Amino acid sequence: MTTEKAAHGKIPATVITGFLGAGKTTMIRNILQNAEGRRIALIINEFGDLGVDGDVLKGCGAEACSEDDIIELTNGCICCTVADDFIPTMTKLLERENRPDHIVIETSGLALPQPLIAAFNWPDIRSEVTVDGVITVVDSAAVAAGRFADDHDKVDALRVNDDNLDHESPIEELFEDQLTAADLIILNKTDLLDSTGLAFVRNEVSSRTSRKPAMIEAKNGEVSAAVLLGLGVGTESDIANRKSHHEMEHEAGEEHDHDEFDSFVVELGAVTDPAAFIEKLKPIIAEHDVLRLKGFADIPGKPMRLLIQGVGARIDQYFDRPWATGEVRRTRLVVIGLHDMDEAAVRAAIAAAV
Repeated sequence: MTTEKAAHGKIPATVITGFLGAGKTTMIRNILQNAEGRRIALIINEFGDLGVDGDVLKGCGAEACSEDDIIELTNGCICCTVADDFIPTMTKLLERENRPDHIVIETSGLALPQPLIAAFNWPDIRSEVTVDGVITVVDSAAVAAGRFADDHDKVDALRVNDDNLDHESPIEELFEDQLTAADLIILNKTDLLDSTGLAFVRNEVSSRTSRKPAMIEAKNGEVSAAVLLGLGVGTESDIANRKSHHEMEHEAGEEHDHDEFDSFVVELGAVTDPAAFIEKLKPIIAEHDVLRLKGFADIPGKPMRLLIQGVGARIDQYFDRPWATGEVRRTRLVVIGLHDMDEAAVRAAIAAAV
């Protein structure tokens, strides 16, 4: 935070955005565990019905952020519920007697950052809080694999013959909007790439936004809190230079919604063979183009719950904390995919994998 902002007494807020599975939650956990004396309030916008990210962070044991300082917004995408959810949440946070030193906001992987940033210009918020910076986390391995890449030359050639060609998918638009909003881009998971792959990712990410924010490399979300907190940008004053596809479409009279994506929760019994279960999940994800799979599993004989985080063909798993006294042991997974995903088929396939 700059000296000028400190003199004005504004609380700095860091917005962390990025596509599904980029590593936002892991990076925030690292921030909380290395907060260097700051008291941090954390606002999490989860897409879907199961607050996995909040549950993970509540179990991290960081002194910088108590459970009372972790606020989950689960009523929908934060970019569409700013007035109903975010502004009242911020108002209540600012009314606390023991206010935080810093606010960290993790957006859903499907959120447009721009409406959230604009909300900081709300009079009662602008006088008390400033956007210290917007950090966009990129899954470098996914980008290197062509997850968001397209053949620009081929598309341009096709457009010559078809002016009505819609060549940008909703996923690509989200990716570009998140990059356009950034003050700092974190190229995460670089340990999964060689130098050639990393150079490709840098070029691809740079080509997706006309703005040129700083870009740094990371693995496992390990970036110093000293780097992430204290950017001192005041991003809310620069929102006009970070227009999203949604805003440009709105100016053209088009409508925006999130019907492109669906999410649902699959509830299962105990998983007796977790290794086999994980292997069976991989072809299900591939066959049905599941974008994200995350949740917890009950493993008989184990006192801890198994955390499952899937992005594309990669599935991470680890025991994150013991089951609490009185807590119902069960397996619950959030599945996120495109709107035409066959929910019944996915549910049946996952149930059969146990």
